[in-house]
Amino acid sequence: MSNRRSFMKNATTASLSLAMPHIPFEILHKSTILSDEIIGHGAFQYRIERAWSDLNPDDHPVNSCHEMVMDRRRRMIMLTNHAKNNIIMYDQSGKYLDSWTLDFPGGHGLTIHDEGGEEYLYITDPGLGKVVKCTLEGKLVMELDHPAAIGAYEAHAPFKPTETAIGPNGDIYVADGYGAQFVLQFDAKGNFIRKFGGDSFLQPTKFKQVHGVALDTRDAKNPTLLCSARIKNAFKRFTLDGELLETYYLPGAFISRPVIHGDELYSGVCFGMEKNNYNMLMNRGFVTILNKENQVVSNPGGTKPNYEDGVLQLMLQEKPIFKHCHDVCIDQDKNLYVCQWNAGGVYPYKLHRV
Repeated sequence: MSNRRSFMKNATTASLSLAMPHIPFEILHKSTILSDEIIGHGAFQYRIERAWSDLNPDDHPVNSCHEMVMDRRRRMIMLTNHAKNNIIMYDQSGKYLDSWTLDFPGGHGLTIHDEGGEEYLYITDPGLGKVVKCTLEGKLVMELDHPAAIGAYEAHAPFKPTETAIGPNGDIYVADGYGAQFVLQFDAKGNFIRKFGGDSFLQPTKFKQVHGVALDTRDAKNPTLLCSARIKNAFKRFTLDGELLETYYLPGAFISRPVIHGDELYSGVCFGMEKNNYNMLMNRGFVTILNKENQVVSNPGGTKPNYEDGVLQLMLQEKPIFKHCHDVCIDQDKNLYVCQWNAGGVYPYKLHRV
């Protein structure tokens, strides 16, 4: 499919270039691959570029495109769960720049953090029970100890970390989203400090699938942690010491990690629902966007957010554009790059803000 897509795109571009040689290639290139369809709502609407990354899967295979971050040089850095290339780097036009691997068969969580002018990546593999810190070139700098080895977990408690966040002082927060459902806090050197949360559907301070964690600095004087509670269709806000502050219920949305950009909170919805069917359903993904007041303002690929008497109503996939949105990355122009899990090996889609 990728080779055929490349042929069709190149043939179209070549024929147009012969007819209109005075038009820059970049404009022709974008005009032939952007969808005319506009998705999203309000001030957050987008046109879809499905072929943004037109790599050959034989050379750069992905099982799932799990997460993506942008570095200071505006390179788009994507984590996959294919051991041949855990990391793939692009420029913002979708051009391949580099790739490397840690030989992780389950690369899942990707966080970038600037430490004294140098950027580092924090990567998790839930299957291996690993949390590592490495350079942007893939050099391993640190690996966190397994919680059972430092007395934070009982010997046989599952540890399947899905995400990390870095606090203002360098503390490392690890979401054990597929394991024992705790968020574990370490200092910058990897020394264990505390854990909070745990596994419970009913208790508000605990999680069901704490899939993601992120530092929220939109209130600069009061940074907090936002944590996903995917099975509860909710984000939970905690202090940096692990005290629950509030919960944002997003009915119908089995959300992935929270991503803060500017005043907004973005998240991929990995699973969804149908009316009168409240189970977690496959191939029902979309993107959800919340404003600074934590109100949903747009659902690209999903139904228009609707509040009745101040209460958010059920949100559903409206168009089958996405299967399972696992992460959203936002660039300096507020374009979105959507990574998908279990979507047939597709590379990220780029959503161009209109």
